[in-house]
Amino acid sequence: MLMASKALSLLLYNILMPVGFLVMLPGAIVKMRRRNGKWRDLLQRFGAFNAETRAAIAALPSAQRLWVHAVSVGEVNVAVKLMTRLLQADAGVGIVLSTTTPTGHALAAEFAAKHIGRVVPIYSPLDFFKVGWKMLKLIQPKQLVLVEAEVWPNLTAAAARRRIPVSLVNARLSPRSARRYLKFSWLIGPIFRMLKQVLVQEQADIARWQGFGVDPSRIHLTGSIKYDPDGAAVSEAKVGELHGVLARAGVLPAQPVFLAASTHAGEEVEIARVFQKLRQSVPDLVLLIVPRHVERRAEIVAALQTIGLQPALRSNETATVAPAAPCLIIDTTGELAAWQHLATVVVIGKSFLAEGGQNPAEAALAKKPVLFGPHMENFTPLVDLLLKHEGARQVSGFEELTTACRELLTSPGAAERMAANGNAALVAHHGATKRTVERILGAHQ
Repeated sequence: MLMASKALSLLLYNILMPVGFLVMLPGAIVKMRRRNGKWRDLLQRFGAFNAETRAAIAALPSAQRLWVHAVSVGEVNVAVKLMTRLLQADAGVGIVLSTTTPTGHALAAEFAAKHIGRVVPIYSPLDFFKVGWKMLKLIQPKQLVLVEAEVWPNLTAAAARRRIPVSLVNARLSPRSARRYLKFSWLIGPIFRMLKQVLVQEQADIARWQGFGVDPSRIHLTGSIKYDPDGAAVSEAKVGELHGVLARAGVLPAQPVFLAASTHAGEEVEIARVFQKLRQSVPDLVLLIVPRHVERRAEIVAALQTIGLQPALRSNETATVAPAAPCLIIDTTGELAAWQHLATVVVIGKSFLAEGGQNPAEAALAKKPVLFGPHMENFTPLVDLLLKHEGARQVSGFEELTTACRELLTSPGAAERMAANGNAALVAHHGATKRTVERILGAHQ
């Protein structure tokens, strides 16, 4: 019965996959070009690699060779924490790190450059029939490690046929996603049941995965790597570098910083209006905006100019902020965690004008007071945890955000208490990275 349901799932998937690919291709190409992707990168998506990349993969240690797949910046950051521990734990570990987006690949390449001979970055292959099989034959991994939610049917099935364990780490399945997927559990369940192990972030996640028929013995509570304080410290050198960026831009060390993290379309101008109101009470306040997608920089600059701001760009080393209303747009990737260490108050984007929210853990780990809007659906367990411990505040909209920020900026004691509470709330995830490493290294023994 299981074999039949798996075969049916894969058959339907392979019928629909080419159609979906053709529908999404034009938009994907536009997005690729907008994010500085290259045409040759597209060849890797079909499993075509040059001789140099093939040789680098062949030269990796083979005793514990892993294929780790992460999609974009957020997942790559999780993978980097995990891989750092894996490389330290076993000298025989070699890793092929695949990513989907240009921004994610840039971070992967940066990490690989620090671990030459042990990590090779590639673009992930499209999940067409036989492409995954071809990649597994090339890489020869002892295990396939998928980060958070990337369970691709053909790749997972190909690994299972080759008796290669597939581990889903930091497994993420929000209540909303679980409800949506359960409607198609007859189609999705057989794929999930091929996983060797599912390493979940929260106790509530166990029941969700069991709902798809995953054997309870394969589901393990490890905690969240993303929220794990262990190894999450940002280097003092990086923070010092960013202090220098602010100084060159004309920001004084004593000026309070209002940081908007991972913002989405429309949020920047509304948060900037909040900033303008706050400066009536805190006249030396500085606004830092870190957009989720840096390619929107021109759009954001134009929007802010319509309300009288003249923002400077982080990528322009000679640009200075306007003294009357200092505003800096962080249009570089991979620096958000460090920038949050320089903030006085952090506001989380995608929580006001879009659904889902963004991750507030890094701000809490940086011991900063955190605020977010009403839409944090993708981080419900973490939000509940922070709110329960009074380590963050959720506001209904921009008017309430103004009031809340004013209270925190003018009452240092309240800000410090919220920051300390938020940091303490994440202790529950301490050791998640270590537990995940132990599960991975033991999965194929």
